[in-house]
Amino acid sequence: MSEQRRPRVVIIGAGFGGLTATRALRRLPVDVTLVDRNNYHLFTPLLYQVASALLSPGDIAQPVRKLIRPVRNAEFRLGDVTSIDLDGRVVHTDRGSLPYDYLVVAAGSVNNYFGNRSLEERSLNLKELPEAMALRNEVLELVEEARWTESAERRKTLLTFAVVGGGPTGVEYAGALSELIRLVLRRDFRGFDVSEAHVLLLEGSDRVLGTFDPSLSQAALESLRHKHVDVWLNALVKEVRPHEVELTDGRRIEVGSVVWTAGVRGSDVGRMLGVEPGRQGRVRVEPTLQLPGRPEVQVIGDLAGLDDLPMLSPVAMQQAKHAAHVIEALIAGRTPEPFEYHDPGTMATIGRNSAVAQLGRFRFTGFPGWVFWLVVHLAKTVTFRARAATLLAWAYDYIFLDRPVRIMVKADDPPRER
Repeated sequence: MSEQRRPRVVIIGAGFGGLTATRALRRLPVDVTLVDRNNYHLFTPLLYQVASALLSPGDIAQPVRKLIRPVRNAEFRLGDVTSIDLDGRVVHTDRGSLPYDYLVVAAGSVNNYFGNRSLEERSLNLKELPEAMALRNEVLELVEEARWTESAERRKTLLTFAVVGGGPTGVEYAGALSELIRLVLRRDFRGFDVSEAHVLLLEGSDRVLGTFDPSLSQAALESLRHKHVDVWLNALVKEVRPHEVELTDGRRIEVGSVVWTAGVRGSDVGRMLGVEPGRQGRVRVEPTLQLPGRPEVQVIGDLAGLDDLPMLSPVAMQQAKHAAHVIEALIAGRTPEPFEYHDPGTMATIGRNSAVAQLGRFRFTGFPGWVFWLVVHLAKTVTFRARAATLLAWAYDYIFLDRPVRIMVKADDPPRER
């Protein structure tokens, strides 16, 4: 390492882990380059609210350059990582190469279809911002098409929405979609009962929110059914065909659309690290989060395979801060300490006045859980503007039962030659 320059740190991914790591390195004598294929940081816990027409994309996505502007020793580069030269210590992207002395891989996760090609090809997803906007368009388009349809049978199919996966994302979206239809869209159409719509939640296990306390799972199930969400437990999807879902037990359901929320795996960037990914496509790391045999490389967040920690933002953020401590220790010639995760609890909302939360031995359901969920997520929103816009949208929806972002917007492709 040359004495004429400071150590170079490259961070892959501008999600919760990458952004937190960049900020945590602000006082170290290093030069940080944060690279991501998108120029925005996405607040994924509220992504389903974009898909259900409650929030605008700008309420949950903020420009990365704006967020790291106060970090004087950091810059952002837009690019999609194509390969990593571990021996040469260079990250290659579709726009250029980035040499590094220390590398933090926070590339996150992608949808996992468990080898089911029909699901991959015919389902909508709720993992990225364009997917959420496409899902919003799809729901609104199907309702508009149903308004023109004379056949009651065809209309029933169009207005049947199957959400696959009873984890937090599936539960939250199913509840929000049901409320959008019954509380908002029902008032938009005359001579047409939109409340005929059928929101179906398919969960492969014997309860929703399987990582929660059983009492909270039961409370969430009851709340979903109260909100007219039809929950099918022990319902595993075998195949998805045009307007039809077949389950492994032989049952078939005619549907207008299928939304997949039942699984994620580590990003394909993990395969660029010279090791075979383990369970859920995650990369095995040392207790310090360092890559075995490559102490200058750390893997954090959803991609890190350490102690089967959940793929949640608190894990990524705590690991990001630890990664900064590891780099500081390596620069000073000290031995890095192992990572220890402190569980802050977990929560999920089912809709208006209903949520479940567990914090250690404390459990919250119903309205108290919902208020707690609102406060926590509002506090975690990354900018004051986004926080104010989100609060205003929530208040407007709560008081007037109206979601102003129920618009269908489809961006045209840019010219191929510039």
